[in-house]
Amino acid sequence: MPTLRGWIATGVAAGLIVLWIALGEELLGAGGLLLALAVIGNLIYTRRTLPAIRLGRRVTPRQLHAGQRAIVHVTLATDRKVRHIHVEDSVDQLGSARFVAGNVDAGSPVGARYEVMCHRRGVYSVGPATTRVLDPLRLSESGGFVGSQDRLVVYPAVEDLDGSPLGRGYDPSQQATRANFAFSGGEDFYTLREYQRGDDLRRVHWPSSAKRDELMIRQLEMPWQSRALILLDHRASAYPSPDAFEHAVTGAASVTRHLYRSGYSPSLWAGGSAGTVTTSDSYATAMESLAVVEPEGDFDLKQIVTRLRRAGMAGGVLVFVTGSPSEAHLAAYRVLGRDFLRTVVLSVTQSPNDAILALQRAGAVVVRSPVGAGWALPWKQEIERIWSTAPAG
Repeated sequence: MPTLRGWIATGVAAGLIVLWIALGEELLGAGGLLLALAVIGNLIYTRRTLPAIRLGRRVTPRQLHAGQRAIVHVTLATDRKVRHIHVEDSVDQLGSARFVAGNVDAGSPVGARYEVMCHRRGVYSVGPATTRVLDPLRLSESGGFVGSQDRLVVYPAVEDLDGSPLGRGYDPSQQATRANFAFSGGEDFYTLREYQRGDDLRRVHWPSSAKRDELMIRQLEMPWQSRALILLDHRASAYPSPDAFEHAVTGAASVTRHLYRSGYSPSLWAGGSAGTVTTSDSYATAMESLAVVEPEGDFDLKQIVTRLRRAGMAGGVLVFVTGSPSEAHLAAYRVLGRDFLRTVVLSVTQSPNDAILALQRAGAVVVRSPVGAGWALPWKQEIERIWSTAPAG
């Protein structure tokens, strides 16, 4: 198709031909015809000489956190020598990069690279790229889409947290001075032990219990104290602003990464299609769920936690992430909190309200961080307070 210069030349040619017809000047007509033939000839040239263009792309890294940069390497190759190839590679919602290859020889690929600053979490498509080949006079161009489409996943921003939310003496199966953290490598039967208060009754081994006349619990390879559940409240009504919700997502992502690094086998519930992540090798899946989560309408939080409890969600740490806690969170804690050794509530608030005070009286640990502040300092302060007041094992 004609370029801007080509359309201008076409307009000038049409004007000269009109003047020739009106004034009868043959030179005007000849000039107009020659200019029109030049445009048509270049259109035919670009269509017939368009080479087969191959474009390769490598995104490094493909998964990163908000605030980091991704490097995109682009390689361009053709089946014959060509001049003036214009390439535009775009990342949806994040911008595009434009290159001009002045001379590309057959069998000699050329390369380029550009950086993508990832300010906001989400899943983005990179490419396909568009190419344009110009004629020597730049009156016409031809091209189209080349290359495949790549995927760039931007996880939420995270903060480095310090300290485990489990206190001393909270391992009922071994009475250790610290929780026995172990990555989930399966739940194979390990041994039998006597029932202790707080054990899941679904783990009762009834034949042995009948033989010994006391409840016996099946001990599994993976200590249940190393399990954790992070529950992100994504109800729009729980947050006063979009920034508050984003701050909560950052808190959930920070806790998820921290628990993985601390040896827990955390599960994540972020609502919608994200569902529940339960395997220890699903860190990327959990982070991608947080990358795409958005606020939704109201739902029954108590019903959700009841369903999670029936699914067997239990273990060492329960983490609620929300805006301003309400009676719904207190009711959810009463349902699900009994199956965990420790419950931590991450709240995007400045000052405690009645629900926060009630949660604290019930035994939950509340970490408060308003919009614009960080999660690391209040998390550390609350964890240190837990350890300073925990009973000796």
